[in-house]
Amino acid sequence: MGFYQDSNNSGDTSDTSQDLQQDQQQNPAEKTSDGERAGENGAVTTKGRHTIHALTIIGQIEGHYTLPSDNKTTKYEHVIPQIVEIEESGEIEGLLIVLNTVGGDIEAGLALAELIAGMKKPTVSLVLGGGHSIGVPLAVAAKRSFIAPSATMTIHPVRTNGLVLGVPQAFNYFQRMQERIIRFVTSNSRISFERFQEFCLSTDELTTDMGSVLDGNRAVEEGLIDQVGSLSDAIGALYEMIEGN
Repeated sequence: MGFYQDSNNSGDTSDTSQDLQQDQQQNPAEKTSDGERAGENGAVTTKGRHTIHALTIIGQIEGHYTLPSDNKTTKYEHVIPQIVEIEESGEIEGLLIVLNTVGGDIEAGLALAELIAGMKKPTVSLVLGGGHSIGVPLAVAAKRSFIAPSATMTIHPVRTNGLVLGVPQAFNYFQRMQERIIRFVTSNSRISFERFQEFCLSTDELTTDMGSVLDGNRAVEEGLIDQVGSLSDAIGALYEMIEGN
């Protein structure tokens, strides 16, 4: 899976601007107005019935290597502290994960998915546009998952870039990595191991690759995602989970 403040009115604001910039870098989630805090990869809002954190996972999941600056990325080292903070926060009552991702680094994506799946707080995911490749485990990691009717999810085997040694150990490693992904997905959704593997190895859909593309309704029919729905549906389900706790 793919994988891949106020100035001092002295007329000189350079020090103030520099201090503010440094403070924003050190504190990516700062309070802005009326219970809303903006931050990288999401925002906390208190304007609804409950305090929820909206976490966006977009573009490519960036792992141990920094991608070129023209790539839209989600950096896992930024998201991990947010998830820990959400789980430990006495203010935040639930987590909404909004996904539109092409995939990315396998281990970084699985690390985020495992963290989300291990949370005690209510979690809901919503796939918009696409939840491809390693985005599939991230989508199913939530306790309840939604997908927009027009969204799609691409399921395909593990692949890698760079040098690969043509030895049995290398292929055994890929097989074990693939099994890790399938086990996670099937243990957090209603799709079977065999059916998911069948989608991975399909040669009928992608012209130059193995794999399958499922639209929103098909993903629900196959048991990969719980329900087709919109943003309001996902937030409504999250509120219900919070109130049912």
